[in-house]
Amino acid sequence: MPDAPGSYQFRDAEGRVLYVGKAKSLRNRLGSYFGRRETMANRTAQMLDEATTVEWIQVANELEALMLEFNLIQEHRPRFNVDLKDDKSYPFLAVTVGDEWPRPMVTRGKRRRGVKYFGPYGHAGAIRETLDLLLRTFPARTCTDSKFATHQRMGKPCLLFHIEKCSGPCVGEVTREDYDGIVKALLRFLDGDTDEVVDRLKREMAEASADLEFEAAARLRDRLASVQKVLEKQTMVAGRDEDLDVIGLAGDDLEAAAQVFYVRRGRVVGRKGFVVDRADDLDSGQLVAEVVAAHYRSDPPRGIPREVLVPHEPEGGALLAEWLAAERGTPVSIRVPKRGDRRSLLETVTRNAEEEFVRHRLKRAADHNTRARALSELQEALGLPEAPLRIECYDMSHLQGTDYVGSMVVMEDGLPRTSEYRRFKIRQVDGNDDYAAMAEVLTRRLTAFLEEQALPVEERPGRFSYPPQLLLVDGGKGQLGVAERVVAELGLADRIPVASLAKQLEEVFRPGSSEPVKLERGSEGLYLLQRIRDESHRFAIDYHRRLRSKRMTGSVLDGIPGLGPTRRKRLVAAFGGVRAVQRAPLEDLVALSWLPDAVGEAVFAKAHRPG
Repeated sequence: MPDAPGSYQFRDAEGRVLYVGKAKSLRNRLGSYFGRRETMANRTAQMLDEATTVEWIQVANELEALMLEFNLIQEHRPRFNVDLKDDKSYPFLAVTVGDEWPRPMVTRGKRRRGVKYFGPYGHAGAIRETLDLLLRTFPARTCTDSKFATHQRMGKPCLLFHIEKCSGPCVGEVTREDYDGIVKALLRFLDGDTDEVVDRLKREMAEASADLEFEAAARLRDRLASVQKVLEKQTMVAGRDEDLDVIGLAGDDLEAAAQVFYVRRGRVVGRKGFVVDRADDLDSGQLVAEVVAAHYRSDPPRGIPREVLVPHEPEGGALLAEWLAAERGTPVSIRVPKRGDRRSLLETVTRNAEEEFVRHRLKRAADHNTRARALSELQEALGLPEAPLRIECYDMSHLQGTDYVGSMVVMEDGLPRTSEYRRFKIRQVDGNDDYAAMAEVLTRRLTAFLEEQALPVEERPGRFSYPPQLLLVDGGKGQLGVAERVVAELGLADRIPVASLAKQLEEVFRPGSSEPVKLERGSEGLYLLQRIRDESHRFAIDYHRRLRSKRMTGSVLDGIPGLGPTRRKRLVAAFGGVRAVQRAPLEDLVALSWLPDAVGEAVFAKAHRPG
């Protein structure tokens, strides 16, 4: 292997390219794949299991290696490289500049030669409304070629001509030169050059008014209003001479949602969203680099701007900027905004990515076939006697040993069963001991199950009547050992299978094996386990915060026998505040006709207790 820059490709036994990478030194980079297996990411180990050969192409420098990597990924689409999957087919506003009589239209799908695209936009309805407004100022034809030919043969224009939303090229109502001018003006406007159009309409309206051509002035006024309405939809977010793309990311260890906002001449003119399959254990900088590289090598709809704003410094950022500059022909910078309007814009784009990621997960979780496939995968991979239609997951939360709580989250048929969620306040553990806390929670839950099972069916309260078909704990081998011990001590080892999911590498462990179970990254089974683990973590933290808040905002009047919420409220109102109640002499407290003497004495004793 040469100690030189280049690109390398791992291939399987059939000769298919599994993974394409680049390296400053092929020898050092390729050598890293043949180190200790336990230190590798799961995805990398899986790729090496399938690979039978590795090839490389040596080049002159790092930039050439980067460009060669991009070209090979485009050509082979290797499944172990980071993949960008559009979260939907976004609509574009397209102008068929290659046609004899160009026409604007709303379109989706694959891009074609001879068509200039603007967007993508979030909603087809919004861009159709925008196009309808623009046709009042730029009356280009929007009909299909067949309809255009029909009216050409008939010698009669369609309704759009009569309502002044088409200049009538099909019947010769506009010259080729004037029609080309309309299309060019529309293209300039969509490119962001709006000032020239607005100034021209204002000037022509003033001239028509000065010449007493009030009908023409009124038409120009309406066109100007339409243009200004379109401009109102495109909020200014930067200076008028600024072109930039803003990339926001949100996700988890398996997937990430990316949103790209296109800002041209200071206005947001489109956006694009996609979901990234995190094919390797990428840190934040590596993920940003992969997303930037993948987005701009796949024919970005608005081209490459002068500046790209990202949430984290990309790995090899200088090299990426050099490649983008070579593609654009002028310098390109990749920056992380720290403050000001650009930071606010990045936060907005990131919020969009977070919302898109939530929608993606909900859409994925709602599909019945997907859930069934996930449960089947878990049954097979974990060696369960049946598909785990009921999964319970447990997690602990505390702050330096205080307000120790546990959570139990339930999924039935792959969907959250919130009515079955349970919270546990830890009672028997002092200090910070997750293992003991986990043992207490599991013992209480499973003991309650056994007690209910001992009752007649009609007398069971139903809170813990059903055993899980998979008991999942958040953590590694230690937490798994606790769950295994508790289940065995209660005589349930043959009825309730247990497993653990470690957060760091998303590894699943089962009793009797020191090696993690192989669940492919991105698989539906692992996704389901990850989702219930995250939900249990959220549920535990929420309960912990509520207890901590309640403790921190507690009153000296809390916990006094006989002083319930109603009496306490009345007592505080009578004296004008809690502090006033604390300062009140015993005689004043027992003098209250509605407060029993014993309660008044208890209040006085609690308020004057040392410390």
